[in-house]
Amino acid sequence: MELVKIRRALHQIPEIGFQEIKTQAYLLNIISQFPQQRIELVKWRTGIAVKVRGEDPAKLIGWRTDIDALAINEETGVEFQSQHPGFMHACGHDIHMTIAIGLLHKLIDEPIKNDVVILFQPAEEGPGGALPFREWLKTNKPDFLPDCIYALHIAPELPVGTVGTRPGLLFANTSELFIDLHGKGGHAAFPHLTEDMAIAAASMLMQLQTVVSRNVDPMDSAVLTIGKLSAGTAQNSIAEHARLEGTIRTLTSKSMRQMKLRIEAICHGVEQANNCQVNIDYGSSYLEVNNDERLVKDFFRYANGIEGIHAIESKAAMTGEDFGYFTEQIPGVMFWAGVSSPYGLHHSKLNPDEKVLAVMPEFLYGLFLQL
Repeated sequence: MELVKIRRALHQIPEIGFQEIKTQAYLLNIISQFPQQRIELVKWRTGIAVKVRGEDPAKLIGWRTDIDALAINEETGVEFQSQHPGFMHACGHDIHMTIAIGLLHKLIDEPIKNDVVILFQPAEEGPGGALPFREWLKTNKPDFLPDCIYALHIAPELPVGTVGTRPGLLFANTSELFIDLHGKGGHAAFPHLTEDMAIAAASMLMQLQTVVSRNVDPMDSAVLTIGKLSAGTAQNSIAEHARLEGTIRTLTSKSMRQMKLRIEAICHGVEQANNCQVNIDYGSSYLEVNNDERLVKDFFRYANGIEGIHAIESKAAMTGEDFGYFTEQIPGVMFWAGVSSPYGLHHSKLNPDEKVLAVMPEFLYGLFLQL
């Protein structure tokens, strides 16, 4: 298959969560060109699930790939650059999809013993497609729910041929955080007649920085970052509205609940002290990704025996991934796959090495063959 051509075509049509109309249509067109005798396909919103029948199935193996992009303006300068201004596959999902297509083609051409279902999942970057996709499958296509499930994520800092994972926790619990403060604006010369939301937001920002240091067990790990603060409209006008935007990352669900309770208490205090209204929106919240220990052990046993593959044990990261909603109920493994790029994930110049497209489908086929 011309996987490089497919990847470049997908790279040019990046679409954000649940808007992957062109992406879904392109994938369906590619899949329609494969022999159809061994496959069954269903669509869910902008996602696709393709089941490949094995020769003597004892179980159903799952592979999850994400299909959405990010609202980032591309600056790679490549000839196949995004044709959608302001949007880019800056997290490598075009690579992910193409690997899945390569794996699907291999499974159809050379069937293995077990059945395999490949899930082309929308909205991984937000608002989150894994949980509703999983629940839809449970209700409408329970025979498409795998007994075990796998996924990868590109790792720009690792060379092609390197794979990395670990048993247990791989990625953290994550939650977006949006806080809006509404007060009373007015002329800068008459502050006593207003309720200044720039001051309230500044106070809140400083208090939020105590949540981790004073409310999370020092032996635990957590992050609360406010990446954006906006307030006011002019230099001589008191701000009537302010907004803080950030993210929360924790290693346990318990810590996430504790942090949110503390954030809400701080917001209530600022509300009372500044005679204003505070609204909190947690946006997309993702579970931690926990890899099944037995499956990871088997993964390393297989990877260590493959020529050209270098397997390493990764550290747990504060990265967010909604694949955790699959591993919450299904034993699974997510791993990093090296793509040798000087620019990292979510960077406007991310340009993965396409050699990975010749390596990973074969690697995955061999992995599924021995399961």
